[in-house]
Amino acid sequence: MFSKWQWLLTQLTRTLWVRATLFALLAIATALIAIPVQRFISEPFPYSIGADSVGQILNIIASSMLAVTTFSLSVMVSAYTAASSSATPRATQLVRQDSTTQNVLATFIGSFLFSLVGIIALSTGVYGDNGRLFLFIVTIGIIVLIIVTILRWIEHLSLLGRLSETTDRVEKAASAAIEQRIDYPCLGAKRLDPSTLPDYLDNAIYPEKTGYLQHIDVASLNRCAEQYDAEITVLAEPGQFVHPGEAAVCFSGELNDEVEAIIRTAFTVGNERSYDQDPRFGLSVLAEIASRALSPAVNDPGTAIDIINRAVRVLSPWRDHLSIDDDHEAIIYPRVRLAEITLDDLFDDVFMPIARDGARLIEIQLRLQKSLLALKQICPDCFAEQVERHSQMAMQRAEQGLTLDADKIRLHAVVEQI
Repeated sequence: MFSKWQWLLTQLTRTLWVRATLFALLAIATALIAIPVQRFISEPFPYSIGADSVGQILNIIASSMLAVTTFSLSVMVSAYTAASSSATPRATQLVRQDSTTQNVLATFIGSFLFSLVGIIALSTGVYGDNGRLFLFIVTIGIIVLIIVTILRWIEHLSLLGRLSETTDRVEKAASAAIEQRIDYPCLGAKRLDPSTLPDYLDNAIYPEKTGYLQHIDVASLNRCAEQYDAEITVLAEPGQFVHPGEAAVCFSGELNDEVEAIIRTAFTVGNERSYDQDPRFGLSVLAEIASRALSPAVNDPGTAIDIINRAVRVLSPWRDHLSIDDDHEAIIYPRVRLAEITLDDLFDDVFMPIARDGARLIEIQLRLQKSLLALKQICPDCFAEQVERHSQMAMQRAEQGLTLDADKIRLHAVVEQI
């Protein structure tokens, strides 16, 4: 689990401009390193390279990389638009974080700047014979890198922005968040029982911003509680919409400006939800993709069926989830209490919209009931209650939506197995 600064650094490294800037600085340094290196070489190399020959190669790289970068940027924007229209706008943040696209664009920009700086340095005559040979060798290496990058880019373009690729990203993000909550049900804190709230609820701290709670630095909260020999109860969960009118934290000790500042710093509030600590967001986005596919304008039941199958894969590991007590080994921040995610919410987030929007389609209802049955078969003790609840709700919707008695009979046969 990341601290706030580690999490912010991770978010920063997922942005395009950071990688592009690092590659650009590396390219400039590579082009200029030949100047001091040639001073340490006393003997001339047996081969010499003319300034014109190296300059011509660098001119070709500079002109071609500028065109390729412009083209790649237009492809990237088109991929974002395709992901937003074919899947859901909530999935585009995962497409924007695609490391292959960022590395490709950063390589093209870095190669352009390398050739540009090399041309300028050659025109000023700062390279001697050894320096030009060194620059030529590095240029050959850059050409090899460009060729490999273009080949990777061509392969990646066949997937970028496609619905299946976008859905894969959402599934992986949801699965990662689920696995984190299985290992640490309360993000390493003690479990907050909603039926037995602490007696210091009046000693509350309210958010200064309005938005979605993206990240909670539980380690920072635990350090603050240890410093003041107190306990902190977090009333808000990652993904929750918070505002100054509702308490987010209560503190068992004496509140002062310093304590409030430390606690508020541990919370990151933004305009959008984040996948990292919020498994419900990933499942909600999967449900949005299915709902869009089931709309009359799209009419793509196959995608909705695929989403139902993915939901089973994402939820299956929850069979290893345990409701922890205060002495459980998963507790690494004993002075903080946090509510755990319930299976009720996870099922509601992903299955309820699909059951609603696919109520009139027998293929959707059959796949939904069979998937619920599969979850119950995977772990009856864990999933039985929620499976039966959603099976009955989906059946009630299907009774209203289906018009053919034969379809209802087929559906009832699966429901009876549940």
